[in-house]
Amino acid sequence: MRPELIAYIEREILPRYDRFDRAHRRDHAEQVIRESLRLAEGYEVSRDMVYTIAAYHDTGLDAGRECHHLRSGEILRTDPCLRQWFNAEQIELMAQAAEDHRASRNEAPRSIYGCIVAEADRALIPEMILQRTVQYGLSHEPEKSREEQFARFMEHLTVKYGEGGYLKMWLPNPAKEERLAQLRRLIADREALRAHFDRLYQQERSKTTGA
Repeated sequence: MRPELIAYIEREILPRYDRFDRAHRRDHAEQVIRESLRLAEGYEVSRDMVYTIAAYHDTGLDAGRECHHLRSGEILRTDPCLRQWFNAEQIELMAQAAEDHRASRNEAPRSIYGCIVAEADRALIPEMILQRTVQYGLSHEPEKSREEQFARFMEHLTVKYGEGGYLKMWLPNPAKEERLAQLRRLIADREALRAHFDRLYQQERSKTTGA
């Protein structure tokens, strides 16, 4: 991988995540980068391109969650600095992959690059998913009461990860499939899920209030 590309992204791109909600801070971007590069080992792809897509994949969150994937693609597509390392065709392929990473997308990503970063973005680690769901609710709807936050928490998990939910997996991954099954069992056990929520809610509230 090009050291100068890594230096540019670490200096100019990753700091953008510092202003996002706690579920999408720099640690999330770095985790997606690591997982993307790990997945890339099984395919004939450019590691520089995989790294770049992963780094840019959520940069569009400043435009709002609903269209952040399109904004991320636009940011990547129009970054003039990337032209010193990639040609126009590569940049367009990377921009499309950033646009295609969103979990609610019905169609498969348009390239293997999109599949890799989309899968990397779905950590499917139950504890991490529960925590990020609580974090997102507190960051974006802080006016909601504890019970309203729990209702939102339940709805999001059910609609996205529950049986028949919109989450799709684009690459074969038995380990992730088992973790998804584990998460679905937890979602179906409302009492256990409530216990997890209460613990995480108090933990996250303590971070902001010091209580």
